Amino acid sequence: MKKYVIAVYVDNKFGVLTRVTGMFTRRSFNIDALTVGKTESPEYSRITITMYGDEGAKEQVIKQLQKLVNVKRVQLLPKDSSVSRELMLIKVKNCQDTKNDIMTAVNIFRSKIIDYSPEALCIEVTGDTEKLDAFIEIMKPLGIIEMCRTGIVALERGEGSILNDRL
Repeated sequence: MKKYVIAVYVDNKFGVLTRVTGMFTRRSFNIDALTVGKTESPEYSRITITMYGDEGAKEQVIKQLQKLVNVKRVQLLPKDSSVSRELMLIKVKNCQDTKNDIMTAVNIFRSKIIDYSPEALCIEVTGDTEKLDAFIEIMKPLGIIEMCRTGIVALERGEGSILNDRL
């Protein structure tokens, strides 16, 4: 199973996200991560979908997405020709025995503490999926209280754009 990141440029209208995710449900494909947000134009939103599958599944998903009415563009974002990032907030136990280990990890991973209490530290980490996974593994023995991740956002490298042909 290979990981695929797909950018979908859609009309910014009610129900579009439901139609996109419904297509995955009908075809029995799983969405590993999903992010949606505004674009440079208020008329459009950008959906970034991360999925695992084989070549056939990827091709079928792209073709089915292109058939949806409110979908304007679909673009596969290969790892070698795109830039991707993910955000994670992770809350860990704040105790004297582990504070130095936590601070060392925060510095090495170029993350930052965004909330402090005597009982817990909330840390913001951004980077690729592998970086966030590595940070989690280091924090596990130190006492993770809770965490949440945004999912991947990605853009094509260079001057290329999903909107090479203006809408």
